[in-house]
Amino acid sequence: MRMLAIASLAVIAATSAHAAPPVGGGGLAAHRAVYDLSLKDASERSGISGMVGRMVYEFNGSACEGYTVSFRFVTEIATADDSRLTDQQTTTFEDIRNGTFRFVTRSYVNQKLDHEVRGSAATSGEGLALDLEQPERVELDIAAARFPTEHMIELIDKANEGERFYESRIYDGSDEGDKAMITTTIIGEKQSADGGDAEAERAGELADDDYWPVSMSYFEESEEGDALPVYSIAFKLYENGVTRDLTMDYGDFVLQGELAQLEMYDPEPCVEQ
Repeated sequence: MRMLAIASLAVIAATSAHAAPPVGGGGLAAHRAVYDLSLKDASERSGISGMVGRMVYEFNGSACEGYTVSFRFVTEIATADDSRLTDQQTTTFEDIRNGTFRFVTRSYVNQKLDHEVRGSAATSGEGLALDLEQPERVELDIAAARFPTEHMIELIDKANEGERFYESRIYDGSDEGDKAMITTTIIGEKQSADGGDAEAERAGELADDDYWPVSMSYFEESEEGDALPVYSIAFKLYENGVTRDLTMDYGDFVLQGELAQLEMYDPEPCVEQ
């Protein structure tokens, strides 16, 4: 479940072209997005009979000062024997210009702390240098990878350029924070808004905007050949980066995430030095 929360965070690191000066092909908007979660499918092997929850993502910052994210992922999971409440809370700071990323994730089960992962990463030569503090102190060097917000900027750039398929490596501190993952992304043709879409209406001023259908799969770096993804996700992506209509597939179960609320904040000023 810890990986589930971090994976979701990487995907909804939404961006907007209405904010600070461009980084790559897109800017970044301060905002708060709330998603209602429900169980779409579960295999018998998962042991899950029901799951509901809520995902809250808050993004602030600028290209000059760096970007902060506060993310919370709460689920109530029912099995044949019992039910449990999981609560994953993540905060990150990403400085794209200086190539640094800091993160801490705390996972609670039934309101008791179950696990904490804390650390940082920085570009070093042609790779990344990891400095992990929790669950134990470890220093590692891994291959070069993009951080979450940087990864979303790349996606928006590719979509605007008309690219339909590409592969990338991402480091987001997921699981124990000691490795990156390989992503493959498929971007569909831009589509027009459907009339009467209740979820689209909750996107406010974006309700009538066109969007790209996107699907992403995440793979372990060590896998070779026709390996199955660790997880995959599909969503609708607006040109300003806001996402909705999430489908998160973790193999043994699939979650649906529906945009419930979207609040856009005033952008922080970004003054070139």
